Amino acid sequence: MNNIKRSVAIKVSLIFVLLALMFSSGYEIYKLNGNKLSSQNQVGFQGMAPSGAASNKSSNNNMQQGKPPNSSSKTNKSFNNNMGQQPPNMQQGKSGSQVNNAKNHGFQGNGQGRPSGSNFQNRNGSSSNYSIEVIIYSIIFVISSICLFIMAAHKKIKEFEISEKFLIPVLIGIALFLRLFIAVILPSFSSDLNLFKDWAVSAGKSLTTVYSNSRNADYPPLYMYVLAVVGKMGNTSAFSSYFNLLLKLPSIFADIITAFLIYKLANKRLSRSLSIILSSFYLFNPAILVNASVWGQVDSFFTMILVLGIYMLSEGKVGISAIFFSAAVLMKPQGIIFLPILFFELVRLKSIKEFIKAALIGLSVAVIIAIPFVITNGIPWLFKLYSGTVGEYPYASVNAFNFFSLIGKNYASDSGTILGITYHNLGMIFIILVTIISFIIYIKGNNKIMAPAVALLEISGVFTFASSMHERYLFPAVALSILAYIYLKDRRILMAAIGLSITVFANTYYVLIGGSTGYTPVLIVTSALNVLIFGYLLKIIIDISKDRGGVKID
Repeated sequence: MNNIKRSVAIKVSLIFVLLALMFSSGYEIYKLNGNKLSSQNQVGFQGMAPSGAASNKSSNNNMQQGKPPNSSSKTNKSFNNNMGQQPPNMQQGKSGSQVNNAKNHGFQGNGQGRPSGSNFQNRNGSSSNYSIEVIIYSIIFVISSICLFIMAAHKKIKEFEISEKFLIPVLIGIALFLRLFIAVILPSFSSDLNLFKDWAVSAGKSLTTVYSNSRNADYPPLYMYVLAVVGKMGNTSAFSSYFNLLLKLPSIFADIITAFLIYKLANKRLSRSLSIILSSFYLFNPAILVNASVWGQVDSFFTMILVLGIYMLSEGKVGISAIFFSAAVLMKPQGIIFLPILFFELVRLKSIKEFIKAALIGLSVAVIIAIPFVITNGIPWLFKLYSGTVGEYPYASVNAFNFFSLIGKNYASDSGTILGITYHNLGMIFIILVTIISFIIYIKGNNKIMAPAVALLEISGVFTFASSMHERYLFPAVALSILAYIYLKDRRILMAAIGLSITVFANTYYVLIGGSTGYTPVLIVTSALNVLIFGYLLKIIIDISKDRGGVKID
């Protein structure tokens, strides 16, 4: 009887939370209806307005006069003292196009590439950014996750008494409406959303000419298809008031899909209760919530593609995995970081047939995605796009709290040296070393289920020790750590997943709210943690690879 009462109480509580979030998010979205300026005010249209935009002329006039846009904004006043400066290298011989390009990617405000308070506004332009609430939520999440993982490690978690047919849809519903609520309520980063909006408008009008008709379009072609759909919807009278929300929706839905994939995969290999815990860990993780729902970035969409590729590879479906690996590279240049994982598996298989099949499938996918743009812009255009992106940020670190930031080189020119080796070359050496180590571990593990763990090691190592890294490049590590645990069942990976969640959140949110660009405690502690976590992951994965077949059975 007590079990029945407890089950009913939990169900009622969950339904209440779901209904409350449905009402709250619906009400906030309703308030956007009919307000033609709402999508503009939500991001404040700070920085440079999208091409052809007539709004916020005063901001543009200030830009022309060398003044920071809306420097009188009350938002985050403490960070506005450094407004109007450029990163050090941009003051010395950089061309005007390079300076403008940097500004469009967030190099405005305090001049260190960090979003300033004027870029971080809600739709009403108020100064509240809910920082205290976000931090409290994050602390509760971390403590709860540690407790649940420790209980799971000691097998003290019993099977949930509630049917998963009820629990999973309700949890997904709560996660979805929570994202919609904070997507509208919490402040967003204006520069990125304005840029995506400009690309979406251009892609909606003419997809294949988006690179010539929009401002600084430097993403590979795949996401332009998504933005084209958003642009067409946003330019209609029915959806124009919701344009900024539409820009966030693809990544919001990608979060939900990734979490559901985690649940389905875990449910095959782990207990039902643990599979629900792991999917919830991703659904409600503040590091995940902040990226798409608050910042408005697209790393969640990229991660969804990557997770599908790693999953297919781990299941032995090399040909299908090649589709997603190719798509990941055509989504963001960082997809190149993960290509070696596919190569490792092909080497392990020692099959020329599989190698040729994967190469043909990957190349075909790339051609299908890129061909409309290549026809319009020419074959050299695609190579220039990737090479331009690689050389776009010549700094040791671009707000990534990693090894270079730890030694005080955030936004230092990558031409600086350590022991006579430039930061750029040192970063390249680290990338090669991490890749070689990952290859040795994968081959020694001799099992396809090593793919998630080695992919995790790759992104952790490259982010931590390569130059020109951005604060968001470690984002996929959270999902990959969950996948690695599901396949390898090593409890230490769960602790690494919590550590990565903390550092990804701290780095992303600190940069998002315009934290100080100096050598601060947040930067030092987070950077040191990332270095330690990489070392910890390296030890864990080496230990696992020494076991027969790379499998560690609990």
